[in-house]
Amino acid sequence: MSSQSFYYQKKILLAVTGSIAAYKAAKIVRELVKAGAQVKVALTPAAQEFITAKTLAVLSQQDPLIDDSQDNSAAIPHIHWARWADFLMVIPASANTVSKLAQGQADNLVTQLALATPAAKVLAPAMNDQMLHNPATQRNLQQLTEDGWLIVEPEEGFLAEGYRAQGRLPDAIPLLKQIALRSLRKEASQSWQGKKMVITAGGTQEALDPVRYLGNYSSGKMGLALAQAASEAGAQVVLITSIASSPIYGVRTQIVHSAQEMLTAVTAEFATAQVFISAAAVADFRPATRQAQKIKKTPGQKTYTLELETNPDIVAEMAQTKCSGQIVVGFAAETENLVKNAQKKLARKQLDYLIANDVSDSQIGFGSDENAVTIFQAQQAPKVLPRAAKLTIAREIIAHLTPALTSKTEA
Repeated sequence: MSSQSFYYQKKILLAVTGSIAAYKAAKIVRELVKAGAQVKVALTPAAQEFITAKTLAVLSQQDPLIDDSQDNSAAIPHIHWARWADFLMVIPASANTVSKLAQGQADNLVTQLALATPAAKVLAPAMNDQMLHNPATQRNLQQLTEDGWLIVEPEEGFLAEGYRAQGRLPDAIPLLKQIALRSLRKEASQSWQGKKMVITAGGTQEALDPVRYLGNYSSGKMGLALAQAASEAGAQVVLITSIASSPIYGVRTQIVHSAQEMLTAVTAEFATAQVFISAAAVADFRPATRQAQKIKKTPGQKTYTLELETNPDIVAEMAQTKCSGQIVVGFAAETENLVKNAQKKLARKQLDYLIANDVSDSQIGFGSDENAVTIFQAQQAPKVLPRAAKLTIAREIIAHLTPALTSKTEA
């Protein structure tokens, strides 16, 4: 996900505390500025032992606020900054700062800002794993969660002490993506809250021998975008895919390879889901026999005959077995006669919706970052979604499904 749209013109107050991870504040500031945010930085005295105020001043294009800042104006600096911000992000948050914030102390600039601001509050702790898991720290984090803070859990990684454990601050880009997505989930309507959605993505891989498979050009980008858009809307998302990708907050991912593996996973998950979106490019055929050894050509060989058999039609099987409260959505990648072929598939497979796109157009075909689709529904005029980023298209698809979800839930 690009965080550009979420952070654009947001006023971000980044409070840096005394953790070895303070050096990552420079990258965080740079990414926020690139996304179009206005950024101001505040540092505790301990933070200045790890990163200089001048570095952050250059990157944010604002003089940071520090405890010994000289300000001769009538305004009280920390109150002025606190009222200015849309977000207060305490990143990284040391164990000491976590404790002070949980207790409502105001003995330094950052704790004063936290008490004075009406802004949304985010905290990302970074510390030694023993300090993190100490009952006192866990109580403090729980208290901050109850107070409305968004807590970003530290990762497992190589710590300053020289071993791997949980306590590492996530890198800037995934950190900011998580904050954006979780904020969108918090702001979302109740329509998708508690609703489970199963989404497939990517092409399947049908084994031919131990080193080869039959596949296709699907990148899985549209399915990944749908998973993120559904998570933003507040749904509980299960992504079943053949594509390894960066984790998406709120999305549980299962990696599969063949169409049969995908069918097994989808069948198990859809039993307790409200919506199934089949965005994967599932192979229509698979080798009738998987060779135990690598197939080798012989001298002078010109051809090789391969016998194929049909794969299961996953979306059609889900449509035939769904309960009255479930919604099944298919995708159709067409190269010709898009409207005619899509309407036939919608009826033949008994789908609630079918989303078709023209993959012969290289600008919106396999691997593209953009798409243009048409949504088909029985006895309804097709809805055209013009060319846009795949995440934008995905959000519009989720919004289009919302009224149907609401009516089925109420029924």
